[in-house]
Amino acid sequence: MKSPKISFIRAALLAGIATPGLFVAMPVMAQDAAEADNAGDEIIVTARRREESLQDVPVAVSAFSGEALEMRGALDLTDVGNITPNTTLETSRGSNSTLSAFIRGIGQQDPVSGFEPGVGIYLDDVYLNRPQAAVLDIYDVERIEVLRGPQGTLYGRNTIGGAVKYVTKRLPQDVAVAVRATVGTYGQADGVITASAPIGDIVRVGASVARLSRGGFGDNLTTGRENYNKDVWAARGTIELGGYGAPVSVRISGDYSRDKSDPRGGHRLIPGLLSGAPVLDDVYDTRGGLVDPEQDIKAYGLAMNISVDLSESLTLRSISAWRKDDTFTPIDFDALPAVDVDVPGAYFNEQISQEVQLLVDAGPLNGMIGAYYLDATADTLFDVRLFTTLNGLTAFTNAAVDTETYAVFGDFTYDFSDQLSLSVGGRYTWDTRTANILRQNYLGGGSPFFGGAGVPFGAASTNFSGKRSFNKFTPRVSVSFKLTPDHNIYASYSQGFKGGGFDPRGVGANAPDLNGNGIRGENDEVAAFLSFRPESVDSYEVGYKGNLFDGGLTFALAGFYADYTDVQIPGSVACIVGGLPSFCGVTSNAGKATFKGVELEFNARLGENFATDGDRLNLLGAVGYIDAKFDEYITNIANVPTDVAQFRQIQNTPDWTASATLAYMTPVGAGRLNLGTTLSYRSSTNQFEIPNPFIDQSGYALLDASIVYTSPDDKWTIGIHGKNLTDKQYKTSGYSFIAANATTGVPTLGVNGLPIASLGREGTLTAFYGNPRQVFLTAGLKF
Repeated sequence: MKSPKISFIRAALLAGIATPGLFVAMPVMAQDAAEADNAGDEIIVTARRREESLQDVPVAVSAFSGEALEMRGALDLTDVGNITPNTTLETSRGSNSTLSAFIRGIGQQDPVSGFEPGVGIYLDDVYLNRPQAAVLDIYDVERIEVLRGPQGTLYGRNTIGGAVKYVTKRLPQDVAVAVRATVGTYGQADGVITASAPIGDIVRVGASVARLSRGGFGDNLTTGRENYNKDVWAARGTIELGGYGAPVSVRISGDYSRDKSDPRGGHRLIPGLLSGAPVLDDVYDTRGGLVDPEQDIKAYGLAMNISVDLSESLTLRSISAWRKDDTFTPIDFDALPAVDVDVPGAYFNEQISQEVQLLVDAGPLNGMIGAYYLDATADTLFDVRLFTTLNGLTAFTNAAVDTETYAVFGDFTYDFSDQLSLSVGGRYTWDTRTANILRQNYLGGGSPFFGGAGVPFGAASTNFSGKRSFNKFTPRVSVSFKLTPDHNIYASYSQGFKGGGFDPRGVGANAPDLNGNGIRGENDEVAAFLSFRPESVDSYEVGYKGNLFDGGLTFALAGFYADYTDVQIPGSVACIVGGLPSFCGVTSNAGKATFKGVELEFNARLGENFATDGDRLNLLGAVGYIDAKFDEYITNIANVPTDVAQFRQIQNTPDWTASATLAYMTPVGAGRLNLGTTLSYRSSTNQFEIPNPFIDQSGYALLDASIVYTSPDDKWTIGIHGKNLTDKQYKTSGYSFIAANATTGVPTLGVNGLPIASLGREGTLTAFYGNPRQVFLTAGLKF
């Protein structure tokens, strides 16, 4: 007899997707339809680091089990963004592996050192400090969870916008081997092998190896390489001791990935202003000629999770981790053969983290206290090559911006009665940023670091070392009232905080003479010029979670309002340094923004046993609306601080996000057949704060579908999946270096009707696109 607490989750899985808004507290396997026939059962979630009913959790949260993601044919972390309200998860421009993440208007697109992500990505509770190598491929996954709003009182790292948690599967207690293979359009050929076995009574070992490959959606017409292809090897290994009810459990895990895909080249949106090169017909083709350095992305790490039951009411947990990733990538901004705005880049990141938690479960009082430490180094090196009449001008930047952070945090809930609960939490964070930034011009070629033959020209425009510290207390409080056991309303307030830092692309030589001694570029002046302040958000949320018609309809409705202050706006523009054209960082704390919106997630059982005994039809959906706007946006125009808020937009934050999945399960023979189709929609999206009619994306919808058959004993599955079946072309990101009105941002057009280049001679206005239509066949076998 299986626990009635998870039978409704199983029913949802049989319909082809995990119930929206849920964390499954344990691995959930699809079972026979008859075993999922108990409607209205309690759903267990772990949003607050402990098992509790969904109706008790005053948090806006969505989660998807590994089985549900397999049913959907999900390929990587970005697929989750299409079906989660007010969430954007996208691959960032030049590689397959760097992530841009936004939740409720807060995020971070810029991947260089010096900036902290607004959305925290966690791999088995280990925070990933940098966006490089954060587009995690989906294999051997137990669930992926998305928490919206500030997270700091329950998680190791404070995250101002939200958190995405990638949770891998625990090892089974018996010998197990699983094989999964995928073949599809564009030469897709994926394979995953997973094996595990017990050693004695308390030790289990396991490993997974994945080969993920696909041909390009287009070609680089200059180099002959594929564009948007995939060439990845990945592996995970795990040793587990204890667990499964034992008072002490230890999990030691390691992972490795190597991405040797060709660099992603952008599609020019305008003809070459100097060469006259026409716009290509295929948006997945490119002409960029930059080939150094050879693109290569490696990421690996080790983690140890320990849990000790000190008593029936106290549990001690420890999460220790070390991670490292190295990225070499050639970014051809202008996407043409000539060297015009070419940027060879390298990113080297390493981190050590330690988290300790003490969990309390003492009758009406539940909660946890914790402490967190992170020591992370982030080094970014890049050329900006402008081959002008000066026989090649290169601005080389070597920026090391390191982070050391300490925090203590806690969150406790007291149940005054079966109906009324109060939760109170807080976090105190100490952040320190240490920066060493060198910027040097070269003539006659690129910098020596990237194999160029250039020679140093003039004094370094930035040669800076400095440190800044930022401290902040951030509280959280919520109250929940259960009208009935199946209906809960809640209200919460939380504050988020993101530390300040240093813009690694800023030009120290442009720092003003702040002390009036007639000497520019002194270290304190450069520190003030390159640094930016912390930002914070005050977030208010009310919600209603319900279960109607004996489980026939479950839903989560949330409304939120947020005041966002000292908003950090990283960016880069064309500039003049020492009389020469160059590329400058212009990061600032622009001002204030306000976010308000609503989110609805639901699972409706439309019918069961209506076409044949044991069948089921479900409609699952998610809708998000956000009114996001700047209340103040201060920028310098002709050295005069000017508020341009009415001409700026929140980037990567469409007003509307929505998805609907119609899923049908029916017995076929002794097995079962799952059919599902999903339509997802995003309204118009601005790629940057300054609206740009060339690279901004109008509203669009994507249509996916899947057919999956599962054998009677769950030993094998076979399925066919289609993604973006209408072959919709849509922009996800881009580069823009064109002249524009300083106030309105409207592009300045030349006599030819085309934008005027602000950096380089050809005009950099390029876009990157989401995946075209893909169809693939997947087969899985378990031994």
